[in-house]
Amino acid sequence: MIKNYLKIAWRNLVNNRVYSALNILGLAAGMAVALLIGLWVANEFSYDKFLPDYKSLYQVELNFTDPHEGEHTQQAVSLPIADVLRKEYPEVKYVAETDWMGQHDLLVGTKKLYMNGAAIGSDFLKMFQYPLIKGNKNDVLKDPFSIVLTESTAKALFGNTDPMGKLVKVDNKYNLKVTGIMNDIPKNSTLQFNYLMPFSFNEATQDWMKNARSTYYNNSFQIFVQLKPGVDYATLAPKIRNIVYNGGPKMRPVKPVVLLHPVADWHLYADFKNGKEVGGFIDYVRMFSIIGILVLLIACINFMNLSTARSEKRAREVGVRKAIGSQRKDLIFQFLTESVLITFIAFLFSVLFTQLALPSFNSLTGSEVRIAYSSPLFWIVMILYVLITGLLAGSRPAFYLSSFNPVKVLKGTIQIGKAAALPRKILVVLQFSCSIALIISTIIVYQQIQYAKDRPTGYSADRLVTTDMSDDLNNHYDALKNDLLATGIVESVARASSPITGVYWHTGIEKWPGQGVGELGINVGAVSVSDSYFKTVGMKLAKGRDFLTNWSADTSNIIINEAAVRRMGLKEPLNQLVTFDGINGQAKIVGVVKDALMESPFTPVEPTVFVHGRGSNFALYRLSQRTNTHDAIEKIGKIFDKYNPAYPFSYRFVDDEYNGKFNLEVLVGKLAGIFAGLAIFISCLGLFGLAAYVAEQRTKEIGIRKVLGASITQVWLLLSRDFILLVMISCVIACPVALYFLGNWLRKYDYRITIGPGVFMLAAVVALVITILTISFQAIKAALSNPVKSLRSE
Repeated sequence: MIKNYLKIAWRNLVNNRVYSALNILGLAAGMAVALLIGLWVANEFSYDKFLPDYKSLYQVELNFTDPHEGEHTQQAVSLPIADVLRKEYPEVKYVAETDWMGQHDLLVGTKKLYMNGAAIGSDFLKMFQYPLIKGNKNDVLKDPFSIVLTESTAKALFGNTDPMGKLVKVDNKYNLKVTGIMNDIPKNSTLQFNYLMPFSFNEATQDWMKNARSTYYNNSFQIFVQLKPGVDYATLAPKIRNIVYNGGPKMRPVKPVVLLHPVADWHLYADFKNGKEVGGFIDYVRMFSIIGILVLLIACINFMNLSTARSEKRAREVGVRKAIGSQRKDLIFQFLTESVLITFIAFLFSVLFTQLALPSFNSLTGSEVRIAYSSPLFWIVMILYVLITGLLAGSRPAFYLSSFNPVKVLKGTIQIGKAAALPRKILVVLQFSCSIALIISTIIVYQQIQYAKDRPTGYSADRLVTTDMSDDLNNHYDALKNDLLATGIVESVARASSPITGVYWHTGIEKWPGQGVGELGINVGAVSVSDSYFKTVGMKLAKGRDFLTNWSADTSNIIINEAAVRRMGLKEPLNQLVTFDGINGQAKIVGVVKDALMESPFTPVEPTVFVHGRGSNFALYRLSQRTNTHDAIEKIGKIFDKYNPAYPFSYRFVDDEYNGKFNLEVLVGKLAGIFAGLAIFISCLGLFGLAAYVAEQRTKEIGIRKVLGASITQVWLLLSRDFILLVMISCVIACPVALYFLGNWLRKYDYRITIGPGVFMLAAVVALVITILTISFQAIKAALSNPVKSLRSE
């Protein structure tokens, strides 16, 4: 029986090649989109799940309460928290402190690499069980002057020789012995690094880190913990929340709360609001999951419409089968079998389309999505995918065709087309409503990105370049600066503890003039800068003066931004004294700088304090307008190599770094545009098939109208107006639905657009133009046909 059904299905495919091709192509495109998004979603949910004990791993974070700005959550914490958790809480199994993942120079002979890594506490590798190829996780980093390399880093430094026991020079100062080799870190790991050093190395070589053990002021570190089996974080949370607040008399008055963020949520749930986890990348995962379902639904609607539209071709077959004894359930099974066969063929094409699209998709998203051909689970899921899609797509045709009355069909008295017209129109409206909503989404995302990009930054990124500073560069900074300026290709040079596109140090202002009774201190960003910093980056002073060239003259002076002035309510900020955690004792405000977007372009500027410091992590320099950029970088590189021979010269243009802040939104916009285009394409395939069917059904009517004098335009309008009306109805439905969901999406941005009517009008025009172009081919073809041929049979 099944074999017979498959033969009939195959004959129908062959005998109706055009409609079969439209059905298969539409389904294949929809299934490919759903498959691609499904693979991507599975990859996003897999982050950090490869770690054996990921369910018991957490990161320590802090909530700071501000009466004016609500609660602020940050990952940067102080070291004493680690010691308290380790000693006073038996529920905690392991604790590991780390510095931030950052780049250091690794030197072996003439080979020098500038790689990303971190200094980690002794329990880190017991918690995060990244596979070690060589070495023992329990003692691999016991020696402060030891280092663990990833396999690819070891190969880059030592080639094919065994690196174990050999020395790597770090930052051109310290020789560290290789005591372990680990597998390269998977792409679906939140933590990415090329090497690991012991945290004790930092404490042995940097006094400020050693001193940080005894103060809660210095929130410059990360802390990870693993809870013991059976420990529920919900019961531990109230016990640890006041660790910092109870830490001692040196605590700032902003009451901090300690919380733990589970590793399973790092990738998808990284956004906090008022101290609560409110989402993050999961919002985009859900968005594209819905888009994938919608595109697949659109493809299934195509199948339903084209199948029911061609029902007259199958009506007599149904009548004959029922007349010779076939039951309705047999016919339903037959038509569903045909649907599953077509879906299976479409699935094969969808796998091909997906495989061809994956390299571009991975390049666009920065993922490593792949089809797991060797996985039995993948094929089980795909079999279910084909069955569900086939049954969904074939359900209406199966139940509709099997319902025909055999007597009426064989007598020719049943009006098949009219019975299917209303449901088909409803499905077309649903199909185009989804497509138009995707068009609106694409436009809104693009407008939001452009709106944020057009926001004044408060500094000039044009020709501004950043280079990481090493100890060698800091020690020879004055000579480096003079040599750069002497070339004539650099206009200005400065150094700072953070790049202009970020603030890496957060601390507090405890007291200021006019502070209300009982009013808590404020959490502020802090940047240590050299003289010429504001001139170099193009930030403007609103009041007061810049830092003096003589560093010692400004060691107790600060410059604040306008956001800090507003937050403290200072009417006349110049020469006011404040208690600032970044300076021992009181600090005097000598200048006010205009607000600049140093962090997110979608949020308000945070209060920021600039101090005059000597050490730095970044050099900033602006290239002259009259120089060729390529030649300038080549000459500058030689100067950096002169004072920094152990490091490879690296640089970043600030405008590229700033544009990188929009990467996520740009990615969302591009993907939404691509999927909206595919949705429209699939909808138009169905529309093209329906238009061809309608033209075929009304061939004789068109012939009669042409004989009676109807023009080509009148015939075109006759065949097109129903479709145009359906698309207009779709616009009316799609607009409020899109407005609701996009309005919710925009609320996550403090700096956002207002959705106006122009967006919906543009989407409607685009949809109507595409519809008219799609159906015009068939309509004009019918209008130009010879009426004599169509009426000859009469």
